[in-house]
Amino acid sequence: MPCTDQRDGAPHAPGRLRRVAAWLGFCALSACQTPAPQPAPRAPSPAPAPRVTPAPVPAPAPYARPARTAEEYKRQIALRLVAANPKTTYLTRAPDILLAIPILEVEVNADGSVRHISVVRTPTQATDTVQLAIDAVRRSAPFGDASQVPRPWKFMQVFLFNDDRHFKPKDLD
Repeated sequence: MPCTDQRDGAPHAPGRLRRVAAWLGFCALSACQTPAPQPAPRAPSPAPAPRVTPAPVPAPAPYARPARTAEEYKRQIALRLVAANPKTTYLTRAPDILLAIPILEVEVNADGSVRHISVVRTPTQATDTVQLAIDAVRRSAPFGDASQVPRPWKFMQVFLFNDDRHFKPKDLD
């Protein structure tokens, strides 16, 4: 049975088929013998950027007057926490559903330096917020003269963390 062209039904010349087969064989053979293309040489990688250490956060200005009551001192502590941690705090209304609410007890010396921090409440989720709160307290100290405030100089500090892990001291809510 003679071969026919699928388009017009005309018979193929046997010579034409041999030429096409020979050409395909040549192409296949030459493809095997040509070397694989080499990848383009890579440009040298740029030197790593020098590591920049962030500038220390400037300490807030001294308080206008020493606190006389424990509530006044707690408010000064809360304001100092926000001033010393501007990138991790928020002052807008606290969200209805908070990520975590760690509670710390902060004991200070007469000069406002931190004597001791103890964890009163660890949240059940986002437990890392406890360490974030402790670090924020340490960065914020000293809190100002506490000698005018009645002893003991222990204060509960409640941290309201949102989903971005930014906090707001409860005393400012």
